[in-house]
Amino acid sequence: MSKSIEKKSAAREQILVTASKLFFERGFHAVGVDLIASESGITKMTMYKYFPSKDHLIVTILQRSDELYWEWFENTIQGIADPEAQLIAIFEAVARQHSLSPMSTFCLYQAVAVEFPFPEHIVNQAAVEHKQSILDRLVSICEQAGSKSSTSLARQLFVLSEGFCISTRFIGANSPSADTVQAAITLIKSHH
Repeated sequence: MSKSIEKKSAAREQILVTASKLFFERGFHAVGVDLIASESGITKMTMYKYFPSKDHLIVTILQRSDELYWEWFENTIQGIADPEAQLIAIFEAVARQHSLSPMSTFCLYQAVAVEFPFPEHIVNQAAVEHKQSILDRLVSICEQAGSKSSTSLARQLFVLSEGFCISTRFIGANSPSADTVQAAITLIKSHH
């Protein structure tokens, strides 16, 4: 790789890392392009070379987060043959993460839903696409498990997961992660 390409890649990566941190700390609308450029140590012109707008930058961050999420998801269920056990493993993994750091369950996509509520907005669309892919995957696993109503169970598990993530924002370290795992198990068993 040429030094010029390496430098460009490093600049793009620095923008993504810096913007992600700022968005996490302050929210999307509170962080402007000037601040991202300044904190990244690059010019606005350089930033716009990689991302035509702040919205495109946010979409790229969401896409990267989506890739990381699916890597985590697949690693979590890897080697588990039983679909019901896969579902439980997902909730147990989230509970373990939460016990290490309550902020680990912060959901970038839920934050997007609050700050970009309009369905036609590209940022909202990227978030909806991610959440829909999770729901679709849950439906698939529930079908493999032979659930009475795989779509219904998947939706209930999805709502449980989303509710747990948002509740940690309010309750913090005392958020009931073990209760969430038990609720997931109860739901799964009720759909035999």
